[in-house]
Amino acid sequence: MAEERPGAWFGFGFCGFGQELGSGRGHQVHSPSPLRAGVDVCRVSASWSYTAFVTRGGRVELSGSASGAAGGCRDAWASEGLLLVLRAGPGPEALLQAWAPDSALRGEPLWAHNVVPEAVEEDDPGGEAQTGRLPLLPCARAYVSPRPPFYRPLAPELRARQLELGAEHALLLDAAGQVFSWGGGRHGQLGHGTLEAELEPRLLEALQGLTMAEVAAGGWHSVCVSETGDIYIWGWNESGQLALPTRNLAEDGETVAREATGLNEDGSQVKRTGRVEDGAPAPFIAVQPFPALLDLPLGSDAVKVSCGSRHTAVVTRTGELYTWGWDQPTQKVTGDKKETPHCIFLKFARWLSLLLPE
Repeated sequence: MAEERPGAWFGFGFCGFGQELGSGRGHQVHSPSPLRAGVDVCRVSASWSYTAFVTRGGRVELSGSASGAAGGCRDAWASEGLLLVLRAGPGPEALLQAWAPDSALRGEPLWAHNVVPEAVEEDDPGGEAQTGRLPLLPCARAYVSPRPPFYRPLAPELRARQLELGAEHALLLDAAGQVFSWGGGRHGQLGHGTLEAELEPRLLEALQGLTMAEVAAGGWHSVCVSETGDIYIWGWNESGQLALPTRNLAEDGETVAREATGLNEDGSQVKRTGRVEDGAPAPFIAVQPFPALLDLPLGSDAVKVSCGSRHTAVVTRTGELYTWGWDQPTQKVTGDKKETPHCIFLKFARWLSLLLPE
């Protein structure tokens, strides 16, 4: 979900359901193009088959397989099973509603909960720990899941600043810049060096001592950006979403004679398949269970990161957009730099990419 900023939104990727507001149905956007609808969009949340747009006037509009609109809204978060809408209440209070995406925001919500932001504490200058976006609630002491129970409290010691949900896991960035993860871990997406699940938030020990500024969760991979602009990435690499060597990005026509699996010293799962020029097996990384430091071309520093189900993108300090991972169909360009106006935010869905230039 993007913060409020001036500018026009651009999108690219699969748009077969009309997920890109005002674009119609049944086409693909092969390069960043502006949203056709003249709506003053300030926030965007994209699912696979539909997208929720929030305007500066507080109106939520749905585009794609789900349609509908409602006023008096502060925020929205879209998933295939659930649409969350945060409506304005009296004073600082807000009303959180959970809707079926096909409800068109009519009738009664599936579930509703009053949210009261907590007071800013003295040791929390600027109230950073209380300013999270959905699915993190404004109180920063709970989040919302697309599966019951919808309301899930967080431990009091977790002073959450950002929370992101993958297909089976969750990432939390706290006020001190530490990263916690929990949920399913079968693809290494938790970053603890194993493929085991974690029932409760667990600190990523590999990142201790490093202050993180942002986190993002893909379907089964995870990314974070440090305050100094470094990128750390881990989890499933089936489609090159970690920007590490993968069989699916091998040259067309490569013969796979046999396949063997082993572990690197850092715990990453390596499969050797095919042959390189000297006849040795060519390695590729299927699962990276520890955070790996990723360098962008020209030593660029990252400031923003977002993930689709199997693709990843970052915006650099100088406003360049880099994308990599799954490209079927065209929601990214593997390892490429998009030639767009300088970007200040991006948001990825499973197959659709949205960005906001300066």
